[in-house]
Amino acid sequence: MEPERTPDGHFVIINGRRWRATDPEIPPEPAARLRSLLMAARRGVGAALRAQDAEAERAARARVHLAKTALGERGTPWWEQTAGERRQRWQDGLEELEAE
Repeated sequence: MEPERTPDGHFVIINGRRWRATDPEIPPEPAARLRSLLMAARRGVGAALRAQDAEAERAARARVHLAKTALGERGTPWWEQTAGERRQRWQDGLEELEAE
């Protein structure tokens, strides 16, 4: 089930809280890869916290930030970017995440 969206489509509403929506122009396959990498990074944060490894936590949180930025959920709002800027954002993020 899809979460509720604001009328402009820029945000989703989850448990009464507004969160920036993923860029809808990211093609399905790269978007799925980015979401998978985001979830792996979030699992890395949890593992680092359980291990009390501050360095690993910083690295995992940096990967979460990179994935969320690539998805358009952080950084310059995707609705303020050109199609080329949006494409470059997710391609660069995906390339960097997959290189690590």
